[in-house]
Amino acid sequence: MAMSAEERVVTEDLVPSGRRARPSRGLSRYHDVLPRLEFARHVDIEKRRTDRSKSPLSLVVFSIDRSGERMLKSVDRLLTTLQLNKRENDILGYLGRNRIALLLVETDASGAEGFIRSMESRTGGLTYSVASGTYPDEIFDNLLAGRPAIPDGSAFAFHETVKHGPWSRALKRGLDVIGALALLVALSPVMLVAAAAVRMSSPGPVIYKQTRLGRRGVPFTFYKFRSMVVNNDDRLHREYVQSLIKGKLQEINQGDAERPLYKIKGDPRITPVGHLIRKSSIDELPQLFNVLKGDMSLVGPRPPLPYETERYESWHMRRILEVNPGITGLWQVEGRNRVTFDEMVRLDLRYVREWSLWLDIKILFKTVFAVLRFDGEG
Repeated sequence: MAMSAEERVVTEDLVPSGRRARPSRGLSRYHDVLPRLEFARHVDIEKRRTDRSKSPLSLVVFSIDRSGERMLKSVDRLLTTLQLNKRENDILGYLGRNRIALLLVETDASGAEGFIRSMESRTGGLTYSVASGTYPDEIFDNLLAGRPAIPDGSAFAFHETVKHGPWSRALKRGLDVIGALALLVALSPVMLVAAAAVRMSSPGPVIYKQTRLGRRGVPFTFYKFRSMVVNNDDRLHREYVQSLIKGKLQEINQGDAERPLYKIKGDPRITPVGHLIRKSSIDELPQLFNVLKGDMSLVGPRPPLPYETERYESWHMRRILEVNPGITGLWQVEGRNRVTFDEMVRLDLRYVREWSLWLDIKILFKTVFAVLRFDGEG
């Protein structure tokens, strides 16, 4: 990734390891300030540690609105103050241009706010703007409050650009569009028959529309062939989701200890035709239009319902932050209803971590075999 002129001025003397640097053009202290890529790597490590330990993790980003020598002096002063006041295990990094970030380990939102206030009292006369966020609780709170936009600096979003560049995203989008169009053409007779069967089986619309959460928690309209009676009570599913997420598996296990099967038993809301199209996964086919619209991908984590996220732990939210949700994914081909919710999330996070075009293609082929085995929900 090419650096801007300002980045070269400030970082030209950083050693390759990113752990220590010599003074550069008037910047008198650069102890333990990590360059962008190295800082992103440490962010990734701390995110995963937080996922395991459930301890809080906060990020504070400082921006200085100056240029030239005045900007360098301001950055020098800010860095000196940060180095004197941060704890030994906190991580200081340079994000580029005039932006400095501090990763506050084991620090919640109130702790981050307290640190910002202490910095204000120690940097009198220094003009800068600051943004903060706690991983990923602030995002979680925004979703609950109906504010899907992620605050600047709070989502660690710069790490995603390190991992998946524009070419990777373009390739994935290309596969999505070409694949969705090809499947719509090839499966149009099946979709027409399914639509007619749904129409004749029970009163109500052919297409069921539902609000789901997409990438970064942005809500979108999700399409399926209707498999249930209209105006049904979703309380049964809410209770099932709560038990699944909370790990109360004995209440929802329709199998046994060796071969568990987590699903709603004898769901009275499902129509006879609905059982068939769910078992064959035909009910999912209208989501190909979601893919064309850009709301979804062919492959990715399943998009959650808003009331599901109310039960999420903080680390669960990562499954919808970094990539578009998908029609199929690792969970569908490797776990389905036989794994716990935490295991499903780990599969989603593994997909995000290991994504490649070849991985998407392999999952799509495995999905075909799963569909032919009638491995749907039923």
